[in-house]
Amino acid sequence: MAGVNVVGKSSWPELVGKNGGDAAATIIRENPKVFVVIIPPLVTPIIGDSDGTRVRVVVDDRFIVTNVPTIG
Repeated sequence: MAGVNVVGKSSWPELVGKNGGDAAATIIRENPKVFVVIIPPLVTPIIGDSDGTRVRVVVDDRFIVTNVPTIG
């Protein structure tokens, strides 16, 4: 659903370095209008595949968030 604007928080820089599951729970709690997709190691997110209701949480092999989760 590209182009959909979701009201509420749209970026979570404070979650970098945190556990991916905890990060997902925080994102949903702070903006319940989005859904979270956890991207595991060795999986490349599709660039240009924007969705105004999705937040990608990229984690490493220890399930630690490595990039700033943002809507898109």
